[in-house]
Amino acid sequence: MTQRADDPASARRAGAAELRLATATDEPGEVEVAEAPVSGELPRDRTQAILEATKQVGTLLKQQGHRFALAGSVAAYAHGAGAGFQHDTDFCVRAEDAKAVADTLRESGLKVRTPPEDWLLKTECFGQPVDIILRLAHRPVTTEMLDRAVELPVDSVRMPVLSATDLVASLLSAFSEHYCDFGAVLPVARALREKVDWEQVRRECGEEPMPAAFLFLLQRLSVIPPWEERP
Repeated sequence: MTQRADDPASARRAGAAELRLATATDEPGEVEVAEAPVSGELPRDRTQAILEATKQVGTLLKQQGHRFALAGSVAAYAHGAGAGFQHDTDFCVRAEDAKAVADTLRESGLKVRTPPEDWLLKTECFGQPVDIILRLAHRPVTTEMLDRAVELPVDSVRMPVLSATDLVASLLSAFSEHYCDFGAVLPVARALREKVDWEQVRRECGEEPMPAAFLFLLQRLSVIPPWEERP
């Protein structure tokens, strides 16, 4: 079948062909950017497409030695939650590293743009949106936060991932009167319950009404014990 010139799928495949793949070298722990263009069709499954984009961008950042950590729903997946991805993949970097990270992505064939929001950069890989986050739930990404990240496999690529405590705290801190999707975060909290320092989560965001309501819901569902019962 002949593809129309304005077919969005064809356009995404054409754009992806300009991306130079990051691949493993013969030396353990090292990667290189292959000069050969991407060939073949992209994954038709959206979940796998997001994972492929995550692996590609994570490998590019690792190659250049950037400090970063995977965040959002793909980070929850790396920690053991289900693959309920939220339309994109997120990486945390420090604000002072933003330009160097953007340069790396551009040199690898990805287009990087600065949206009106001043707390992130945006790019696209394999047709999937990728956010480079400088402030996570209104808090700057810090060296200490990246130091707490743990290296986990994302599909077949290991990379730094936000700690379970920082990840859950960031998800709860994002709740507001305008965005309060408990249903999306509840499965993550259940899956990561044994990895999370819930006292720390309460200290960080439990005074705000929406996170406090979610923590109360977790108590009623016996996901976490009441605050008073904790040693």
